[in-house]
Amino acid sequence: MTDAIIALIGAVYQFLWGDLITLPLPGGQSLGLSLLVILLIPTGIYFTIKTRFLPIRMFPDMLRATLEKNGKESNSLTSFQSLVVSTATRVGMGNLVGVVAAISVGGAGAVFWMWVTAIIGSSTAFVEATLAQLYKEKDPLYGGHRGGPAYYIHKYVERKRGKKPMRYSVLAVLFAISGLICWCGISQVISNSVTSAFQNAFHIPPIVSTVILVTLAAVIVLRKHATVKVLDVLVPIMAGCYFFMTIILIFMNLDQMPVVFSRIFSEAFGLRQVAAGGFGAVLMNGVKRGLFSNEAGSGSAPCSAAAAESSQPAAVGLVQALGVFIDTIVICSCTAFIILLVPEEIISGLQGMDLMQAAMNYHLGTFGVIFIAVILWLFSFSTFIGILFYARSNVAYLFGDNWFSQTAYKVLALVMLFIGGLAAYTFVWDLGDVGVGLMTVFNIAILYPLSGEALKALREFEASRSYQKSQESRF
Repeated sequence: MTDAIIALIGAVYQFLWGDLITLPLPGGQSLGLSLLVILLIPTGIYFTIKTRFLPIRMFPDMLRATLEKNGKESNSLTSFQSLVVSTATRVGMGNLVGVVAAISVGGAGAVFWMWVTAIIGSSTAFVEATLAQLYKEKDPLYGGHRGGPAYYIHKYVERKRGKKPMRYSVLAVLFAISGLICWCGISQVISNSVTSAFQNAFHIPPIVSTVILVTLAAVIVLRKHATVKVLDVLVPIMAGCYFFMTIILIFMNLDQMPVVFSRIFSEAFGLRQVAAGGFGAVLMNGVKRGLFSNEAGSGSAPCSAAAAESSQPAAVGLVQALGVFIDTIVICSCTAFIILLVPEEIISGLQGMDLMQAAMNYHLGTFGVIFIAVILWLFSFSTFIGILFYARSNVAYLFGDNWFSQTAYKVLALVMLFIGGLAAYTFVWDLGDVGVGLMTVFNIAILYPLSGEALKALREFEASRSYQKSQESRF
């Protein structure tokens, strides 16, 4: 029975993430396209065009929207807090291990395609977050608001049927279940990565790291309002420390930066032969890792966007678009620069956290190894707390408004966190990838028919900004 389930999960994983279409390229190479790449890249390009290149054109508005003050709604999030929660989940292992994997297989040029993916993904993030704001509802348990894809999918299907209110929509149920499966799977990957890094850096046995991690997580997630308060402090500190450490390393190796950028842009188009060969490997590794890291289109971040209180839905959409920029353009680039500033012979043949820790050992010695282990712990810990915030609205949609189901899912996630810290491998990890893949499929399917409402909200936002500027110019 177990073997059959594992085989089924493997088959679905291959369908979502494997090469669905293979395109021939000059020189005998090929370009493999997975279903998710086929869905997400055209979607990002489409919304970038429909929003008139929003990520570039409205970048100053993204920054201003982040500072928008909260209203008087009790327990609602500010725009900045919704950004903090979504950043907690975006900034995780994908920013460390994911970037390492992209560069290991696709070379330095993969970084360029991660940047491109982030720019077009920002537009998708804007649309889904704005829709989450438009369709949010009151949260009777935690206070404030809740929502996300399960809710706007449900409302869309209900409206199309034109009948009396529905208790469930099949597509919304499938999204919510996929999300809960995904986040349980991610819990295991988080704890395993943390225990491995701590064993390498401090020689701490996995059982000790796991017990401490699970205990701290339980203290936070089992309390009603501790999640956002902890992330408000943790996320800016961890992201800021990582960013400033990278700035220090860049200044220490300032003469090498022109070479790094030259490698990134020259290898981006296969002008230099890289591991696994040519343009196809460079492009797809950059794109895949970029999509996995910034989560744009997966429907995760809208769960925090819905909880924000804002005078205009599009303002929250702009904040979440900025979150994609922070994740990939800033944090992922930090990891890339740390690796690419190391002579190739030092990290040749290494992968994953071994490569990252070897790079930091080159830059800063033992302190660098310890620093990266601690940063990974903070990234992973904040990701776990953030995904349980996401889970609230999906649990409520499936099981109603009751504390039993909310607590039961948190306990399940903590159990998965414990198991992952001790197990070398379990199929639940692949289940996590399957979960996020299915979430993306269900979410993208509804973004197109609903996108007109998000674009209308954008036009209203721009009109109000124009009016405000005209009034300010009169005085």
